[in-house]
Parts: sequence; C-alpha cells; structure tokens
Amino acid sequence: MSNLLVFIAASAVFLVLLAGFFNMFRGGPGAGERSQTLMRWRVGLQFLALAIALTVLYLRGH
Repeated sequence: MSNLLVFIAASAVFLVLLAGFFNMFRGGPGAGERSQTLMRWRVGLQFLALAIALTVLYLRGH
C-alpha cells in the first residue's frame, strides 16, 4: 500500500511537469500565467511526494 502511495505522488509530479512543458512549447495567450500555475502545483506536489516518501521510510524503520 505504501509503495502505491509513493508511486501515485511521484506520478502526479511527473504529469504536472509534462503539462508545464507542453504548455511552454505550445505558447499562446495566457501561456505564461498557466505555466506559473502549473509549476506552483508541481512544487506543492513535490513537497507532498517527499513527505509521503519520508513518512513511509520512517514507518518501515520502526
């Protein structure tokens, strides 16, 4: 179960990162603002993924 949580969190980060890249290359009106929003989501999801991974590692050690 814990491996699945870590995988889902890491996959969410990867998908938002890909969406940001596609948005950057596509361009167009509002692309800069959309890229900023996606990258903020990426940072938040990275924090969540790291917290989940560290919690899993801590709980496995005890």
